[in-house]
Amino acid sequence: MNILIKSATIIDSKSEFHNTTQDILVENGVITKIAKAIKNPKTYQEITFENLHISQGWFDSSVSFGEPGFEERDTIVNGLKTAAASGFTAVAMNANTNPVIDSNADITFVNSKAANHAVTLLPIGALTNCSKGEDLAELFDMNTAGAVAFYDYKKTISNPNLMKIALQYASNFDGLVCSFPQENKIAGNGVMNEHITSTKLGLKGIPALAEEMQVARDLFLLEYTGGKLHIPTISIAKSVELIREAKKKKLDVTCSVAIHNLYFTDARLTDFNTHFKVLPPLRTQTDVDALIEAVKDGAIDMVTSDHTPLDIEHKKIEFDYAAYGSIGLESAFGALQTIFTTKKTIEVLTKGKLRFGLEQTPINIGNKLNITLFNPDSKYIFSIKNIISKSKNAIFENETLKGKVYGIISNNKVFLNP
Repeated sequence: MNILIKSATIIDSKSEFHNTTQDILVENGVITKIAKAIKNPKTYQEITFENLHISQGWFDSSVSFGEPGFEERDTIVNGLKTAAASGFTAVAMNANTNPVIDSNADITFVNSKAANHAVTLLPIGALTNCSKGEDLAELFDMNTAGAVAFYDYKKTISNPNLMKIALQYASNFDGLVCSFPQENKIAGNGVMNEHITSTKLGLKGIPALAEEMQVARDLFLLEYTGGKLHIPTISIAKSVELIREAKKKKLDVTCSVAIHNLYFTDARLTDFNTHFKVLPPLRTQTDVDALIEAVKDGAIDMVTSDHTPLDIEHKKIEFDYAAYGSIGLESAFGALQTIFTTKKTIEVLTKGKLRFGLEQTPINIGNKLNITLFNPDSKYIFSIKNIISKSKNAIFENETLKGKVYGIISNNKVFLNP
């Protein structure tokens, strides 16, 4: 791959060219020159866009694509196309497929479907067999096949001894264990946050206590066992407090928050729109404010789109019976830019890489090119025309977002949006 990128503003705190506008010459996938003006040495492809900005490639720690088993929701190939068009050069794919990804062969299959793509797919293996929460899955075998973490997506490990054993066992090969933050016996049959809005709407609520108890339990177990723990998609202020304290104790714990939990509150559910039925549920403004502050100061380690495509049969039904989840890759950048500065947005979109085994690739001479190309200033109303996913369950539909993604260059491949 030989290309010349013209007049790109580099947003990369690890680069010596950070916050400057440069031409970038890339030969055989490696940056060979960065300067204010570079003449095309041959007939290399030139890449030029209005108000072009570039950063290290973005990473999403929680996406679901459906394949195998739920191809009507989305496929791996189209999911990776969606990720590329949304600016992500790497994504970690959850195991909530049919069959559940819980063996060496399953990880190998996923990797084969994602081979030779601009986007790097990192498979997450199930923590327990079939994600039933009863017996540990083949963690070491999946690790040798390329699994980057172990997680029963959106399912609680109710047995604390099982979680204890998982942390102890995975620590033998530096494995990352993920635990969904919800105590099911407290959550009960709730379908939204337990608060004023749930009372007004007559819907059963999920108390914040359900998340607080599970996070506290898992942190106690981590302190006892050691190992590496990741708590995905926290949603309440109390979780932030608990994780802050755990980090002060030097426990090896990280956490993420879904972008929609930074943007919306449970007040948006007044019209029973099932696009807003997500798990963890949308919480209060107090929680949103605490989560945003925690992203700013680093207590929350990464943000995720928590991209979950669902077919219309699972969403266009009564609220009580609708499935949890929303697509989010296509809207991720634009939504974050309405909350944070461009610099902070890029920081949180690249910060989770090391935790999931990806190397940082600063935009410096001699490094392989792994970048996202974007315009941070354009505003638009997110609509169905912006959706590439096969499923259209978009929580951000009709929201005014900020920022346009031009594409990615990664794995020695160029992917540019039309």
